[in-house]
Order: sequence, then C-alpha cells, then structure tokens
Amino acid sequence: MNQTELISAVAERAGLTKTDAGKAVEALVGTITDAIKQGEEVRITGFGTFGISERGERQGRNPQTGEAIRITASRTAKFTAGKAVKDALNGVDTAGTAYPQMPCPSA
Repeated sequence: MNQTELISAVAERAGLTKTDAGKAVEALVGTITDAIKQGEEVRITGFGTFGISERGERQGRNPQTGEAIRITASRTAKFTAGKAVKDALNGVDTAGTAYPQMPCPSA
C-alpha cells in the first residue's frame, strides 16, 4: 500500500474526504517524525512504538574491491509492533482465539 492508497483507505474508513484524510495522514507522519527527531518515543496503544535506534561506528567491506571501510555511526527510525498488531498478523483475535493464517504475499 502506498501513500495514495493509504489516504483513500483512511478517507473511506473515517468518512472523510480524500483531502481531509490526506491532511490527517500528513499531520500524523509529520508529528511522529518531529517527535523521534527530538529523541522521544511515540506510543500508539494497540498499534506500536516509534523510536530511534543508534548504530555504532563499525568496519565494513566494499563489495566490489574487498577493501576495508569505516562505516560511521548513525541513527535510524525503528518501529516495534504492539501486541494487537502481532496477534492480528498471527491469526489471533483479542480474546486469544487462534485462526488459520493467511498466506504471506511474496515480495
């Protein structure tokens, strides 16, 4: 699902126009981005947590030449799925009842 499809789905589910749904999606993404840039975690109950992962400096190899290279330290965004999302992915409803899993689409 791309951003346009997400906006359409949000508009349909919430009974909004696509313009209003687009503004809501942009506001959500912008707010989460601003918060994690400041080092805050964003927790959405039942969905998951957005945060920052620190990657230390390390040694790597240039795959074309085999030469050792230094990879600088960096920060990256991370998402940890909440229990409700994990259960939905694994075919378990909120009462703990297991259901047959849907096949995973190939990438």
